[in-house]
Amino acid sequence: MWLDPLRGYDLIGDVHGCAQTLEHLLELLGYQKHAGVWQHKKRQAIFLGDIIDRGPQIREALHLVHAMVDAGHAHCIMGNHEYYALAWSTSIVREGKHTYVREHNKRHERLQRETLEQFAQHPQDWKDFNRWFLDLPLLIDAQRFRAVHACWDQRLIRSLREQFPDARVDIEFIRQSAHVGSLADQTFNRLLRGVNLPLPYGMSQISQDGYQRTSFRSKFWHENLPVLTYGDVVFQPDALPEHITQKPLPAQYIRQITGYDEQQPLLFVGHYWRQGQPNLIRPNLACLDYSAVNGGKLVAYRLGQERHLLPAHFVWVDAQE
Repeated sequence: MWLDPLRGYDLIGDVHGCAQTLEHLLELLGYQKHAGVWQHKKRQAIFLGDIIDRGPQIREALHLVHAMVDAGHAHCIMGNHEYYALAWSTSIVREGKHTYVREHNKRHERLQRETLEQFAQHPQDWKDFNRWFLDLPLLIDAQRFRAVHACWDQRLIRSLREQFPDARVDIEFIRQSAHVGSLADQTFNRLLRGVNLPLPYGMSQISQDGYQRTSFRSKFWHENLPVLTYGDVVFQPDALPEHITQKPLPAQYIRQITGYDEQQPLLFVGHYWRQGQPNLIRPNLACLDYSAVNGGKLVAYRLGQERHLLPAHFVWVDAQE
């Protein structure tokens, strides 16, 4: 995707249906509403995906973001929740039976419940948004900066762009993601869900969002340490048990971490439910998801012409009801 290198951009983390909070953030960033569309005279917004699910105003948030994108005042990339919506509604034949890419089981339904409920009386609206989700690119590479929802994996991105140069996929690619290990499956899992490593000893945890998990979200960049432990790579709000954090990470898990060194362009991700005061991770890496839908913060980064991230350029508002 080509972006004007001289323009200023405001990169915004996971909205998750927090439309009122998003309006407060846009106001703070200097955007104004004209003819029903939020806009800025000199800047554009870039949304890092996960506009839907969990929050109280999902339909309103989608209309707000879509209107900005449609009018040329914003860009939006796909998050794992937009992919889930597409996979939920995309039919396939599996083992001779008609089903969906994302199985309609209780766990998946629970994750999308608020969205499905809020669109229950607006079925055509929901169909229209699903068509729009398919038009969202999986990433932005503007040369001096990049954006992806969860993980920049150069090998997979190279393969993806051989098939889809603008990183916008088609419905057949969604269908292919039902096949474990396929390029489509790997692409959605890595770029939109990041690196998820198994917990040792077959153990599981109940996460903050109430799900029982047998894996944990890890960093996708390498730390320069002689020995990596589980505690060195965990990247999620749920802490691992103390007896696990000091355990050396097996070599086969270390190989799954793709790496993103400090010589690479600026990179912005969402997805990881960070907490505390927003700040950079590295001089070229920032996560902008600070759990707005769980009473945290909705965070933006005001990007100018800097080549290294600046703590003063983070802007945020506390979540609103």
